[in-house]
Amino acid sequence: MRREEFKMERTGLLQVGDVLPVTEGKLPSSYYYTLGKAYAMSANYPVGERIQSEKGRVVEVKETPKGYFVTVEFDESPKGERI
Repeated sequence: MRREEFKMERTGLLQVGDVLPVTEGKLPSSYYYTLGKAYAMSANYPVGERIQSEKGRVVEVKETPKGYFVTVEFDESPKGERI
């Protein structure tokens, strides 16, 4: 299983166990991902680390001094290969 972290601007939108769609966006030299209806955003990923799954399951929601973060689990290997 692959786990990735997404940044949220506010809490209360997601719960552990939620299964949400993931939308891919393209930049000139990398990709980024939006979770659900813009609940959270990913960091930028190089081509070799693209997320291949169309949906993911929320496994953790946490608050840190830097903001709110959600960890999402995908049905693929850590390098983006589907299992």
